[in-house]
Amino acid sequence: MSTAAPLLEIADLTVHFGSRGLIPGFSRPPVKAVNTVSLSLRPGEALGLVGESGSGKSTLGRAILRLGELTSGSVLFDGVDMAHAGAEDIARLRRETALIFQDPYGALNPRMRVGDAIGEVLRVHGKVSADAVEARVHELLELVGLGPGFARHRPGDLSGGQCQRVGIARALAMEPKLVVADECVAALDVSIQGQIINLLMELRSRIGMAMIFIAHDLAIVRRLCDRVAVMYLGRIIEEGPTETVFAAPRHPYTASLIRAIPDIDPDRSLPADPLSGEPPSPLALPPGCAFHPRCSQALARCRTGAPPPLEGQGPHKAACILPPEAVVL
Repeated sequence: MSTAAPLLEIADLTVHFGSRGLIPGFSRPPVKAVNTVSLSLRPGEALGLVGESGSGKSTLGRAILRLGELTSGSVLFDGVDMAHAGAEDIARLRRETALIFQDPYGALNPRMRVGDAIGEVLRVHGKVSADAVEARVHELLELVGLGPGFARHRPGDLSGGQCQRVGIARALAMEPKLVVADECVAALDVSIQGQIINLLMELRSRIGMAMIFIAHDLAIVRRLCDRVAVMYLGRIIEEGPTETVFAAPRHPYTASLIRAIPDIDPDRSLPADPLSGEPPSPLALPPGCAFHPRCSQALARCRTGAPPPLEGQGPHKAACILPPEAVVL
């Protein structure tokens, strides 16, 4: 792992959505989408951000890229706090980061040819001279496993996997230091998912870009990422090296997610205590640990007071008062 200074440092990042109600004069509590999240990412490192739908993963990813307003906290990218940056620094952030979307078709203009969609990025950000755009488009298509002939096609002519490769090529046109991949294989068939994951792994080793891979599929994260951060109701409740977290999770929620990973082994039995229920509403978070209403190991102390902090020895941390040996797979 790289020992270089962090490329990205997030401290106490909070994103709350508006409290205005449907009836004039009445308000409702704000939606606490991201709650005091702190993270760091080194150049070339891949971080998996996992959790159930509604846990705040996508909101956090978009907040890092400043694609929405932040309530509080800091987002240091290459040493500059983008949470309080001016237009020039935000423009640099746009040039040095990229987002890969979940919907491969919806992310592309159906009327625009593939070559024009990628070329537009190159022209707007001045990555190459005007007479070199076509050659660079062909180079990018080759890089993601598509031939130059795909430049003439429109999204409707392509499969979902091919469209996602075009989306990746468009992201790479930025020559980004950081890529945020937001559920970028969730809408694809399993066989195509494998191809895209192999492509991302190859591009990481070839280009050295850092990546935040947002997913609910832990099996993919285990294969692709160096570290994993588990989110629940806007907070990171466990973080650490991927294999360490998978081998010995320290939070019951993480253990439940790992037990739920599908396995084709017919001799493997189903989990004895599968995760039940739904997460509480982010409009009214419960006291104590937000996971306690669904936790089979919850203690009386889990139900009161402030949520436990994310802490631990070394790089593996968890927001849980249970001793590590008490959390079993």
